[in-house]
Amino acid sequence: MQVPERSALTGFSDSGLDRLASARDDEAAFERLFADSASSAVVLCRDLAIVRRTSAGLRAFFPKNLWEGLGPAEETVLLGRSGAGATFGLALPADALEDPPPGDVLDHLPLKGRPDCVAMNVRSLALGGLVTREEIGLLGQAKSLLGWHARHRFCSVCGAGSRIASAGWRRACASCGAAHFPRTDPVVIMLVVAGERCLLGRQPRFPKGMYSALAGFLEPGETIENAVRREILEESGVKVGAVAYHASQPWPFPSSLMIGCIAQATSEAVTIDKTELEDCRWFDRSELAAMFAGDHPSGFTAPQPIAIAHLLMRDWLEGRTLAP
Repeated sequence: MQVPERSALTGFSDSGLDRLASARDDEAAFERLFADSASSAVVLCRDLAIVRRTSAGLRAFFPKNLWEGLGPAEETVLLGRSGAGATFGLALPADALEDPPPGDVLDHLPLKGRPDCVAMNVRSLALGGLVTREEIGLLGQAKSLLGWHARHRFCSVCGAGSRIASAGWRRACASCGAAHFPRTDPVVIMLVVAGERCLLGRQPRFPKGMYSALAGFLEPGETIENAVRREILEESGVKVGAVAYHASQPWPFPSSLMIGCIAQATSEAVTIDKTELEDCRWFDRSELAAMFAGDHPSGFTAPQPIAIAHLLMRDWLEGRTLAP
């Protein structure tokens, strides 16, 4: 069975921009694009997305004439181009937002002097489907890139301050000359299957009743397949043989690439690592269908569609995965 590419269906998937890599080191081209009236931007502040309230709902796009009214940005990165103009990611200074009331959640914060704008958690926007899929992709790209700059202001070689370069796709150290590039952390996420059953777990931080595919960071010197086998064995005690890649997903919390796989179990006894998981168990296809339908007898639920785990689970349930 030929399975079509599924990564495009995951949340935060590539926005389809021409990333304009050839223009990143051309300062004159960058300035022309930045000055172009057809250009647009997505804007962040304190790791939150700035969105506009419009008659049609929330919008994360800021055309040139609207972003200029937000005030100067601390950082500006070139995301790419789609259509006539370029798209930028802007980071406003932290004091551009009103402070939340004591004990309040850092979300829905007003932008000073702009009653039409509010700062919202990117995850909330994605889970709620509050802005377009294209805007979510751009926000994910901008959040990962701008967040990397915020965490890497000093050279890891000599400790001196570094500066933004290559239209936001590099940091340069004037002291020792080192170049630093944005980091993406690979994470394996895998649905373990055995016949008509799949293995799911839950962490204490998950919403009540939600079970998901197991996941873990890829370690240095490790293949994707061996990372899948190691993580499953460590967390569940289940041994895995064949592993097949299925789809991937950018995950900007803060900046990961989720590598989705289907893994064939060679043992089925579960021994839970309680430091990692609250529970881990096998589910048959009828239970998984009930979780997606919202009528599982025990109240168990599946992850939201924004997560690649949702895609892995649904594709296996509906027969769209290649057998490992």
